[in-house]
Parts: sequence; structure tokens; C-alpha cells
Amino acid sequence: MASLISATAWVARGVAQRHPTKYKLDEAELERVSKLARIDIEDARRELAKASKQVEQWDAEKTDGDLSDEDEAWEDEPLEVNVAADEADDTKMDVDEVPTDANDMSIYHLEDYDQESKSVAAGPFSNIKGLSYYPDNEDDPYITLKEDPEEDERQELEVLPTDNVLVVAKTEDEISQLEIYIYEETTESLYVHHDIMLPSFPLCLEWLEFPVASSSTSSSDTTVNRGNYIAVGTMDPEIEIWNLDTLDSLYPDALLGRPDKTAAHVPTPVGTGKKKKKKMKARTTSSDHHVDAVLSLSWNKTHRQLLASASADRTVKLWDLSRPSTDPAIRSLEVHKDKVQAVEWNQLEPTVILTGSYDRTVRIFDSRAPTAGVGAIVGADVEALRWDPWDANRFYVSLENGIVLNFDARTLPTDLSSPSPAQFTLSAHDGAVSALDVNPHIRGCLATGGTDKMIKVWNINEPEEGKREISLVTSRELGVGKVFSVTWSPDDPLTLAAAGSKAKLQLWEVGLNPGVRKTFSQKLKDAGREVKDKEGGGVIGVDSEGEESGEDE
Repeated sequence: MASLISATAWVARGVAQRHPTKYKLDEAELERVSKLARIDIEDARRELAKASKQVEQWDAEKTDGDLSDEDEAWEDEPLEVNVAADEADDTKMDVDEVPTDANDMSIYHLEDYDQESKSVAAGPFSNIKGLSYYPDNEDDPYITLKEDPEEDERQELEVLPTDNVLVVAKTEDEISQLEIYIYEETTESLYVHHDIMLPSFPLCLEWLEFPVASSSTSSSDTTVNRGNYIAVGTMDPEIEIWNLDTLDSLYPDALLGRPDKTAAHVPTPVGTGKKKKKKMKARTTSSDHHVDAVLSLSWNKTHRQLLASASADRTVKLWDLSRPSTDPAIRSLEVHKDKVQAVEWNQLEPTVILTGSYDRTVRIFDSRAPTAGVGAIVGADVEALRWDPWDANRFYVSLENGIVLNFDARTLPTDLSSPSPAQFTLSAHDGAVSALDVNPHIRGCLATGGTDKMIKVWNINEPEEGKREISLVTSRELGVGKVFSVTWSPDDPLTLAAAGSKAKLQLWEVGLNPGVRKTFSQKLKDAGREVKDKEGGGVIGVDSEGEESGEDE
């Protein structure tokens, strides 16, 4: 499997816990995991107890067998080292006194070797009678600066309120994981803070701050109003939700849509022919959970307990995060005829949801009345879509043929057989437009990324009177390969993160480009924002050892 980054997600400044907590695998956690995964962990508990007993036995054998009585006494008491020197007359040897017999050892005074010298060395250290050696620095009274490994680690893992956090879904050498990066804007430093191993290939990410309810809790047990979580959609039908403020996690905080062992969500071959290619039975769609890969996720920032998911099983599911994760989806939308590639809530109209599918259509629903809705035929497979954060009725759709369309939901028909012309069409890339994001700080600022390895920033002016103006402000190849993810920073108006097929994350300070600053200066002033003066090349990444610059795939 090739190395790549399939998705990225920003976490705004000040959200992450300043001092992350360590994951503890105790009896309570084992009980939670057993209920969450619906598995029997008695065997694992017995193995854990057996291993603990073996470790205790090894420690006892080492304490009893490795140390003699003298060694134990030496460990308990400091070692006194006498500093003394023999008199010069006793140690000095003339050339004439050298014996002619090579076997004569008298010059070394071996008979006096074990005798302790009574004399005291002369010189600047003559008043020192001895030195004390302490096995542990904690016992040495002269060492006033004590070492505290826990405090050093605590400071090293500290997340400052001025730091941005980026979550990256990465697969390398057939190993999938979440890498949590820290971006320090003042020093332009980007590094991996910690990582989380994943059991399956990740496809999409969605950050959310709603504290999820585990399988052992109910909505009434959720007393904390805020959190720092990441929802992960993978090749498996389940949705994993991880706490980003917990280090070394072994199991997610919640698993949405995990079916029973008896649920046939895994495809089985039809027949056992050896020569013919095996055909897979079609997965039986369920209204309770997904039965195929989860391709897209969207969290509702207004109705914070709601999470929407789109799947390759052609359905869109709505989840209530305040309920136990073992509960089924609260609603299932089954209107598309092929894989649902993208889904997003309208943040200005929080009950409205937008979906895009490989059946070459987009649909808009009201979650309160999912049977009624409008839609449009787009003419190619949908790659990504975004609502316009500045207009509740407008949205963008990027397609496999390199086109970006803009629609007004008020003009879309309820019957897809009717024509549904777009507000405008943008020929963006020479290949699929696999990444799309609308700037939340600057009106009319759009970023796209494609399989042609280019990232482009567009400016869209729509005056009240006059013709619409669409222009390419800047474009760049950041060396991430085919671009799979482009996302604007939630804090800096002209900073975006990009990643793709080379498993590399890059940050682009677009505001360092003079043309970009000139184009968006007035829009920034209208939004009450300004771009800080910075120096540098504008691209910030993590250096890889042995990597050659400009190396292609």
C-alpha cells in the first residue's frame, strides 16, 4: 500500500488541553472497552494478571539472587573514598635502583598494597579527608537541583494557548495512524506532538468539541460541555471518536454504528469457483448503522450533539452523540443510487444538510423532513462540496472532471429530471478537483487542490451591480503529490494546510505573496482582520531525513 495522507483537520487555538493526560488501562477502562466493543475480555484480564505476577516474580528473584550481603550494604551506605598519597620518598625511584632481574617485583611494594596510608596529601586539597559517593543523586546533599523526569515530560508535552493543533490521517508502510501536529506560528515550527494507531485505513476526519457518551454512560452522565475530539471514518463501517487530549490511547472513546457479531456487514463471495473471479454478495443496507466504508463526516456546530456520516453503502446517517455509542443511528437517508462521497451541514441553516454522490447528483435535505428535498445533476462524480459560510443558500461542488460548480439552493428543482443550471462554472484543474475549502475569514476566497498536484487560490467578486469577477490569485505545487486535502486555518486568514499522496503535510502562508495581500487587503479590512508582517518562504513543513527536494512520485 502506498504512503499517503488522506485527510487533515485543524483545531483552533486555546481548545486543546494545556497538559494532556496519560491513558490508563485499569479495571474500569477494561470494563468500558468490553462493553464498547461488545467482546469478552476475561481471557485478556487473566493474561494481564498472569503477566503482572510474572513481573513481580522476576523482581523478587533479581533482588534475592543478584545482590550479595556486601552489595546490599554498599547500596545502603555511601562509599567513603580516602584521598591520600604516599610520600614522595617512598614512590620515587632512581634509575640506578632498577633491578637487573626482570622477575624482580620489589619495586612495586606489593607487600604494602593492602595497607592504608596514614599520610595526607599536600597541596590545595590537603584539607579534604575523603569523598562520598551516593548511588542516587537524591541522597547527595550537595546536589540542590533535583531532577524530575515527570515534570520534564510535562513541559515537553505542554500545548500553549497560542498553538494550533492539526490532526492528520496518515498511512505509511501499511500502518495507519493519526498524527497530531503542533504549529507554533511565532517560530514557524511544525512538529508531531503524539500519534494514535488506527486498526483500519482512514478516509475522513471531522473535529468536534461535544463530549461523546461512552457505551457505559447515558446522556445524563455527560456533565462536561466542551471537549477536544476527532471523529474518524475508515474502510470499516464504524466511526471511531478519539480524545485528542489523551496520550497513548489504546481504544477510542466511542464507536458509532458498531454492529453485533451476527450482523453480516462483511461481504461474502458467491460460489467457490477457482477459475472464475469471485463475485461478492451485495451488502444488505441497515437503517441502524453503516455496512460499508465511511467516506465523509460533518459535525453540526449549532446542534452540537448531531454528527452526519456518508458511506459507500449509499446512505447518509445521523447520529446523536449524547446517547450511548451502542445506540443505532437516529435517522437514515437513502436517496442516492451510488456511493455518497461527501456530506456537510449548513452552519447558517443548522437543520439543512448537503450530500454529493458518485451517481453524479447533489441533494439538499431538511433533517426534520428528510423525504422532501431539492437536488441537481452535476454531470460527473462528486469529489468534495462546501457550503458558502457567507451565504446560507450558496454552495460549491468539485468534480472528477476538474470543474468546480456554484449553486443557489433556492433555484434547484425537486425533480432531478428538470434542468438545474449552476450560478457559475470554474475550470480549476487538469484532473479531478479532489480538495476544496472556502475561507471562513475572507468573503469570496476559495482554495482548490487536484490530482495535477497543484493548489490554487481563487478570488470571487460579486458586486451588487455588475458582472461577477472570478480570478486566479496564486497557485503552487507544494510537493505533497496528488492533493487530497486543503483546509484553511481557523485562526489565520491566509494560512492553509495541504497534504496528499506523498504522506507529507505542508503549511502555506499565502499572505506572504504580494499579489495575494493586494487582492484581499480590502476584504480583510471589511472583515476586521489583517495579515501580520512575516518573513520567510511561505511554506512550512516537517523535514524528512534523506528526502531530496523536488523528488517526484
